[in-house]
Amino acid sequence: MTHDDMSQTDWYAVLDASPSDCLQELKQKYQRLALLYHPDKQGPDAGAGELEQRVQRFIEVNQAWKILSNEETKRAYDLQRHARELKQMWPLDAHVCLDDMDWDDGEQVYTYSCRCGGQFLMRKEEADEESESLICCDTCSLSIEVKRLV
Repeated sequence: MTHDDMSQTDWYAVLDASPSDCLQELKQKYQRLALLYHPDKQGPDAGAGELEQRVQRFIEVNQAWKILSNEETKRAYDLQRHARELKQMWPLDAHVCLDDMDWDDGEQVYTYSCRCGGQFLMRKEEADEESESLICCDTCSLSIEVKRLV
């Protein structure tokens, strides 16, 4: 599982849980799934493919528990999850490479024209911080996703 896969994984869904579950409820769900998918609990009649799937599921369940059982990592994950949800709510007009945006030396911002006549504005600090950002038009409700070449 790559880092991007891990950051996109819904760890609550892996545990059949919800963000409103308390730590005790998360623990009970983890324990139930860990017992169900633990490699030592698999019967001798399980095929190699099925066994491999169950081991992978066991690894995912353990990873979900590591993230959601620790207050600090759970808080960070919840913030990332919330940010992803917010991104999905905006009407996305286009995917734009940072190189396709115009640099305004006087204002110290990258600009990109919106189809409504407005502008998408991105400060240099924002462009330097993340590999991709969601930018809203200064006039309408459209947004673009700006990707920076790494």
